[in-house]
Amino acid sequence: MSVETSSSKKPTLMIILTLLSLSFLNPHVYLDTVVLIGTIGSKYIGNEQNLFTLGAITSSFVWFFSLTYGSRVLIPLFKKPITWKFLDLFTACIMFFVAYNLYKSL
Repeated sequence: MSVETSSSKKPTLMIILTLLSLSFLNPHVYLDTVVLIGTIGSKYIGNEQNLFTLGAITSSFVWFFSLTYGSRVLIPLFKKPITWKFLDLFTACIMFFVAYNLYKSL
């Protein structure tokens, strides 16, 4: 497993097109935003729905900001296969926890 840490200059248009394609052509964006968050958010009424929306936007911003800037710090750690296994296990636990709580709330 290797991680490329050197950077090369890419044209701004190419970066913007890549960003837009990863954002708008990704089906998970619509599943997460419309289906999952929309379903959970529909349980709230009035001001609670506004607060839920604000919380979802804030947590998304914090998550992606941390992921972007934290990735450079974690490069040495993720060169080890055991770290990837732990991340996969941790992610699976979170997904099962969310799924269980969604199922329980039906």
